[in-house]
Amino acid sequence: MIPLNDRGLLLGDGLFETMLAVDGTVAMIDAHLARMAAGCVALGLPALDRDAARAQGLAAAPAAGRAAVRLTLTAGSGGRGLERPVTVFPRLIAVAAPSPVVDTPAALVIVAVRRNEGSPAARFKTLAYLDNVLARAEARAAGADEAVMLNNRGQLACAAAANLFWIEGDRLITPALDCGVLAGITRGRVLTLARDLGIEVLEVAAGRERLEAADGVFLTNSLIGVRPVSRLGERTLAAHALTERLGAGFR
Repeated sequence: MIPLNDRGLLLGDGLFETMLAVDGTVAMIDAHLARMAAGCVALGLPALDRDAARAQGLAAAPAAGRAAVRLTLTAGSGGRGLERPVTVFPRLIAVAAPSPVVDTPAALVIVAVRRNEGSPAARFKTLAYLDNVLARAEARAAGADEAVMLNNRGQLACAAAANLFWIEGDRLITPALDCGVLAGITRGRVLTLARDLGIEVLEVAAGRERLEAADGVFLTNSLIGVRPVSRLGERTLAAHALTERLGAGFR
């Protein structure tokens, strides 16, 4: 049970990671734990006990099938108002839920909810995810699957729950991290794969017009891998060979 004075519940004070488990094996678990550990440093939380976190994550993974394993780390209980107690005792929780393969392309819409590129929370998966919730709700209300979020400077940032890529000619483009972008695990793998394949990669600060003129668009995260985009707003996007080529590395 999570007590009613847990700071994650009351203030969103904490972090999480969502990992893909297939038949009991958790993919890229060390990379996820490294990002959570870096988040602890950035947010001033006690150092992550990686052994305990790994054990809980693996224990939560079903022995058969495909699942999303979520590790949640809260700042524990106590403190008055915003102040944490002098000694913080984090609370670590692991749960799993079925995660079927997503094999359909996504429809995107650019939403009004903005990404705060100046916030430390934009760099990590914190429990304060309300902007993402609202962005996804706005996209769904518009008949799309996922939202494209701009930052406060009007630059492309990310989707509500994925990193964003687009293709210009033979080049692969993605928003730079300082645009308020999470350093996604799959994002990093795609960038490495593309460079290994000799594909020119650019991490940029760009306005929406670059995306709207793209030859192809796709999303990435740990559960969907590489998901093509078939519609952006009212524009239909054809399948792109480069998306297929990169996606093949995640099957």
